[in-house]
This record gives sequence, structure tokens and C-alpha cells, in this order.
Amino acid sequence: MVLQDRAKATRGAIVVGAAAVFEEHGYGSASLTQVSEAAGVTKGALYFHFQSKEDLARAVIEEQHRIVVAESESILAGDWPGLTAMILLCRAFGLQLVHEPVVRAGIRLTFEATAFGPPVRGPYEDWIAVMEQLTERAKAELQVRPSIDAGTFARYLVASFTGVQMVSGVLTDRADVMQRIEEMWEIVLPGIMHDDFNEDPHALSGLVSTGSLSPTGIRTPLAP
Repeated sequence: MVLQDRAKATRGAIVVGAAAVFEEHGYGSASLTQVSEAAGVTKGALYFHFQSKEDLARAVIEEQHRIVVAESESILAGDWPGLTAMILLCRAFGLQLVHEPVVRAGIRLTFEATAFGPPVRGPYEDWIAVMEQLTERAKAELQVRPSIDAGTFARYLVASFTGVQMVSGVLTDRADVMQRIEEMWEIVLPGIMHDDFNEDPHALSGLVSTGSLSPTGIRTPLAP
């Protein structure tokens, strides 16, 4: 058991070290020597867990997806209305991009995946599926117009978020990503909100930066 725990800790350290290297240098310029130094392990230990740089890149992408899914599941378990849940999911993902190096590295690697294999589709397909389900829920809750096609909107929303965070990364190293996500929702909400839904679009988009409405309707702060 002690050896297993030690092996897991070593593997985890390697993934974190690899994420730091991939985030800074990208897949093409990263080296296994840089990874072993960043992780504080020998090359022998690195090769014990990972046979190649491709294996490392895939492990970082998998860990990034695991982190995002875990946070998403905690939000989805909160019984939020559909539209609120979508906004909170975008907020959570944005905060992870700010605070989680593994998430930033994983996102970069998904765009560079053709350098070491086929395009990475799974995380995007999963995210689109969740947003489609939440859009259907929001329609049933009379938050979103019945004319909105859930699949079309889900694909558009994921593409919009991806573009917003990418441009923020290029221009400000994501220093303004939360503001840009909020602006995205400010533009989107008036076009999709149901006529009988009386919530202020500006207040809803403000959930990205200021907090959340609890399932009982009481505004409570969300930890950054």
C-alpha cells in the first residue's frame, strides 16, 4: 500500500510537472528532460509511468477533463435552474483557467493534439451534451424561448466560450477572462430568454463575477 501511494504521488507530480512545461512551451518544444526537472523526478521514474511525450500529453488532457468534470458535477448536483447552471458552469471553467495550470495546459494540448494524434473530441462532445440538456431544462422552466434549438445553442455556446477564453489568453494571458465570459453572456441572454422570464439579463450575466442565486432564490457569494 505504501508503494502504491508513493507511485500515485510520483505519477501525479509528473502530470503536474508536464502540465507546467506544456503550458509554457507547447507540445512541440517540450522535452522529457524539462518535465523530469519540473516534476522533481528522475528520467527513470518518468519512463516507469510514461513511455513517451505523447503519453504524457494525453495524461494531462485526461487530468484536465477530470478536474473540469468534477467541478461540473458539483454544480449539476445543486438543483439549479437550467440557465443559471449554464452560467455557473462557464464561471467555474473560467476560474479553473485562471487558477489551475493543469486545466490551462490541457486546453492548450487539445488544440495541439494533431501534432501527436487525432483531434481530441471527447471533452467538447461531453460539454456540448451537458449544455444541450441544460438548455432543454431551461426551456421547460420557461427561462429560454421555445424556439431555441437546444443542440444548436449548445454548440454555439461552447464555441463562443472557447473563442472568448482563447482571445483572452492571447491578449492578456487570461487576466480578463472572467470579464470576457460575463460580456459573452450579456450579449447572449437577451436573444434567448423567454418572454415570461422576468429576471434581469444583466443580473444573470453578473453571476459570472459576483456570485450566484441559490436554488431557493437567495443570493450567496461563490468562492473564487
